[in-house]
Amino acid sequence: MLLGPHLAFATNTPCSGHKGGISHCQGSTFICNDGSVSASKKNCSAEMGGSPGQALGLIGGGSSEMSPANGESECGCRNGQFCTGPRGGHYCITDSGRKSYLRN
Repeated sequence: MLLGPHLAFATNTPCSGHKGGISHCQGSTFICNDGSVSASKKNCSAEMGGSPGQALGLIGGGSSEMSPANGESECGCRNGQFCTGPRGGHYCITDSGRKSYLRN
């Protein structure tokens, strides 16, 4: 039976669809081209090969995991910083100004 190989093609890809693909890694987190974060459980740095924070296709290092922001105006997804909501959830702000929640 040839089910195994076909299942590999059915898996979801981080930042697929309207997110426009992967922009770069922020540690284990995928940062998408629309400025949001992916909810993928995959490790971006491990999947993409390269140092954390490194833009895809570019040589050079970057920063590590997403870190807490000093204020809400500083929690942009592309900056690698997040804010904490009133119920303890972590989110960052996308390019369009929407909240993108990080998985726990």
